[in-house]
Amino acid sequence: MSDVESGFKARDLEIVSEQQVLLVFAKEDSQSNGFCWACEKANFRCSMARTPESALECFLEKHHDLVIIDHRHSRHFDAEALCRSIRAVNSSENTVIVAVVKRPDREEASVMPLINAGFNRRYVENANMMACYNELLQLEHGEVRAQFKLRAGNAIFTALEQSQEAIEITSEDQVIQYVNPAYESIMGYQRGELIGKEIIEVPKSEKNKPDLLETINSCIRKGKEWQGIYYAKKKNGDSIQQNVKITPVIGQGGKIRHYVSINWPLHDNNKSDKSTERVQAESQTDIQSSKHKDRRKGSLDVRSTTSRGSDGSSQRRHSSMARIHSMTIEAPITKVINIINAAQESSPMPVAEALDRVLEILRTTELYSPQFGTNDEDPHTNDLVGGLMTDGLRRLSGNEYILASKQPHHMPSHLTTPLTLNDIPPRIAQTMENEESWDFDIVNLEAATMKRPLTYLGMKIFSRFGVCEYLNCPEATLRSWLQVIEANYHSSNSYHNSSHAADVLHATAYFLSKERVKQSLDPIDEVAALIAATVHDVDHPGRTNSFLCNAGSELAILYNDTAVLESHHAALAFQITTRDDKCNIFKNIERNEYRTLRQAIIDMVLATEMTKHFEHVNKFVNSINKPLAALEENGGSSDEDSAKSILTSPENRILVKRMLIKCADISNPCRPQELCIEWAGRISEEYFAQTDEEKRQGLPVVMPVFDRNTCSIPKSQISFIDYFITDMFDAWDAFADLPNLMQHLDNNFKYWKGLDERKLHSLRPPPE
Repeated sequence: MSDVESGFKARDLEIVSEQQVLLVFAKEDSQSNGFCWACEKANFRCSMARTPESALECFLEKHHDLVIIDHRHSRHFDAEALCRSIRAVNSSENTVIVAVVKRPDREEASVMPLINAGFNRRYVENANMMACYNELLQLEHGEVRAQFKLRAGNAIFTALEQSQEAIEITSEDQVIQYVNPAYESIMGYQRGELIGKEIIEVPKSEKNKPDLLETINSCIRKGKEWQGIYYAKKKNGDSIQQNVKITPVIGQGGKIRHYVSINWPLHDNNKSDKSTERVQAESQTDIQSSKHKDRRKGSLDVRSTTSRGSDGSSQRRHSSMARIHSMTIEAPITKVINIINAAQESSPMPVAEALDRVLEILRTTELYSPQFGTNDEDPHTNDLVGGLMTDGLRRLSGNEYILASKQPHHMPSHLTTPLTLNDIPPRIAQTMENEESWDFDIVNLEAATMKRPLTYLGMKIFSRFGVCEYLNCPEATLRSWLQVIEANYHSSNSYHNSSHAADVLHATAYFLSKERVKQSLDPIDEVAALIAATVHDVDHPGRTNSFLCNAGSELAILYNDTAVLESHHAALAFQITTRDDKCNIFKNIERNEYRTLRQAIIDMVLATEMTKHFEHVNKFVNSINKPLAALEENGGSSDEDSAKSILTSPENRILVKRMLIKCADISNPCRPQELCIEWAGRISEEYFAQTDEEKRQGLPVVMPVFDRNTCSIPKSQISFIDYFITDMFDAWDAFADLPNLMQHLDNNFKYWKGLDERKLHSLRPPPE
């Protein structure tokens, strides 16, 4: 049974004729008239009964979808007894029965007697016609529709009972819940012998490869479908070779609730075991279940394409491809495509088609960036993506935007008298006492240091990590360097100033202290990370890359519209550091060590550019998270060595450092709520100022939703968390173990959601 054949849901069987409603009222009154009018307005077919006997007779004839019984006047008839009588009829199983009750005089009465009698719901008397109509609509779209689905379930189970394929349904814990007659016939078991048993209790065939079951379980537990060849053991002990398709069913809470296994015997059982093993290996597809949906991103629509053109052009293309494949220089992606092409030739049709889709994806140039569709319903996400992940729109006019960075870069006048760590004023030292805690308040330090938090926090953190000892530089040189770097941050920026740099430095130091990170990185990596965090936004103009490209700024021209700001931050940091010995922290390290350190710092600063966001996150997940998770699942004595090799390989250390600084750079949503709100206000103000300037200069408006007159800050934060933060911090938390950050993230998301649900656009709710 293919996905197309099984893709319908119970709701597809819900198409019904007009709903049948039975009203049971002993006497005509405004309440019964209200429901009569409501039925007519809703186009429901309505019957009226005055006695329990006529009601039961009418129900037996028409089997109504909805029965409304007057429960207000017990002197006329016993409404609960009538409900029990209707429930005694087999066909009432999917009928919704409502009791109309009196409005309570004093204390609210319990609904348990009504539920015990068989009522689904109660309606407190209200003869207003629109109230009756609204009640019918709610019933139609709630309880009545749910009963239609249950009714449709009977039809689906009838189809399963008649199917010629053996079907088995298990729970999330792999306890057998259902097998159909075809399964009983093929396997020789009676249904009662299997229901309630765990899969592992059913005897297995010895003909399967030893690791096949583990492979299957590993695949389906991740929510992915598995299809391939499998030997099953019949009740009489014989092995039967089957083509098997196991589909996880995602249910309540987005979790796997059932597994559906469809099996059909392979009639060609004369092939050698070696051949069977090859088919098993080739047909284990890893197709993502279509029910696995991301709440943020639209699904990727990949369609196979065919070559079109004349015979001559096709022949020429074939010749060119032959030359390409004969080249001795072969990229890894080419090798992957060639392996898949070879596997397709001997694969079953479903596998070959799946591999076609894989090849289409692999042939795209952007393997790690999701493909964006237009989403008019979420302009905040669209604008954030456009503003942070593109390099702007080209302008045809010659207007240029000249950055303040043309001016000479600042050298603070007090560099001649650098202080040491011991000279930090007591008030500032006291503010920094808890700097090793994630909940450290950088805004307090900003105030205490008169907007110079980077120098003071840098002195303390660099001292704690022994940076001066590693670089063999005096503390005075480090102090001078921190001062000159801080002087080149723009204090006029509401967000990208030295307080942001200090915040990122603090987060970086916090992450470096986590056990898993310490296992992965060397001292040179730690020093590189702390320096990169300090300089990562130096001389930031308070405008995005897209703005600079659209404005034709000198920096955009210098860096060819590619990673403009990040390239500038890295280059300027080294220019500032090396042009004056008084602040050259690299002066005393050996040349090769300097080159290694410089490369690591540049790589980390460039990693903060958002166009490569998904590439960095996906590489981290696939190269580190998943292999470590597989080791933890499998267990074994060699795990420690295997984990160490994953953590400390040169390639993976680079990925860890990139992920570390990325998370530190945009960690505001994971901070305590007051800090999160403060940073949200600051970044919003910076974006508002950019939009104002774009309008003044006649430039394309990169993020139209960030208009200070109309912007919803809660919506912008929700979009940012949904699109960029959640997945990245899930991956980083799985690696570094950060439960406190994830709790803050959850609290902050709920805070923004709460404001948005109240239709508020501001940072905080209005005062009570």
